[in-house]
Amino acid sequence: MTLPSSGTITISQIVTEFGGDAPHSLSEYYRGGSYVTANNTDVPTSGAIALSDFYGAVKIIYYAATGGTITTDGDYKYHAFTGSGTFAIQTAGNAAGGTIDYMVTAGGGGSGIDNSGGAGAGGMLRVTGATKSAASYSIVIGAGGAGAINDDSSPGSQGTNSSGLSSTATGGGHGSNFNSGPGGDGGSGGGSSISGGNNPGDGVSGQGNDGGTAASDSVPGGGGGAGEAGNTDRQSDGGDGVEWLNGTTYAGGGGAGAEGLAYTPSGGDGGGGTGTNGRDSYGASTDGTVNTGGGAGGVRLHRGNNGRSGGSGIVIIRYKYQN
Repeated sequence: MTLPSSGTITISQIVTEFGGDAPHSLSEYYRGGSYVTANNTDVPTSGAIALSDFYGAVKIIYYAATGGTITTDGDYKYHAFTGSGTFAIQTAGNAAGGTIDYMVTAGGGGSGIDNSGGAGAGGMLRVTGATKSAASYSIVIGAGGAGAINDDSSPGSQGTNSSGLSSTATGGGHGSNFNSGPGGDGGSGGGSSISGGNNPGDGVSGQGNDGGTAASDSVPGGGGGAGEAGNTDRQSDGGDGVEWLNGTTYAGGGGAGAEGLAYTPSGGDGGGGTGTNGRDSYGASTDGTVNTGGGAGGVRLHRGNNGRSGGSGIVIIRYKYQN
């Protein structure tokens, strides 16, 4: 804990805060040496040193961990998990050293075929200011849902959940088919088909948004994204995702496969797949982007082809590692 900012300070208090081996001397406690961390700018690095130099001094302990792909940006270290693994904290930070921020995004939903709604993005959970003990934490990365298999009587598949650090994000809802009913529920919901009772899938509160309703009998709805619902105004775009602390956007919804449009429905920002319009070929539609949780783009007419797949999920953890 922080040393007093006034009054009496003893060598014992300094030892308790910073450690050290007996016998103790103030000359052991120069800033930048073995014990006193660099944040304590009133403590000298050499020369004369006094007990009063330690008013308000505090030892910073930063988190130290392994797992995933590790990068740094300024004073922060990032651990990105694009596949399942283990986040192992060797040293837990103290209050002066900061906390952990993390993002868990599930796999996006797969799309249907034949005037299908766009698939919903995987649920996206964002946690800031967390404290965690030194331990090993399992990280699970959800797969994107598969597209419908050359059959307009069944929809695509829901994405699978991602989890880590006691948080679980829900897989994205599937995009519906012409004959398969409503969009699927999920982290974000799938868009409604034109014959699905105009019922888009529901998103999970705090993780995503609902899919879009069908705008007409030939324009299904876009898939929901983490930042907004699927589009319903005769554009059928997927809902946009959300930008995280690393500056990248995740969890965009898929655009619909719309027979009644000349405009090609776009996927939402954050990896949502592109849909198709009444003039596009099958190849114009796209999968959700890998490791974004993006929902798959819808297909307007299968002609022997399958629906598109959702993007797999991702978990990213960051903490301060220096000052």
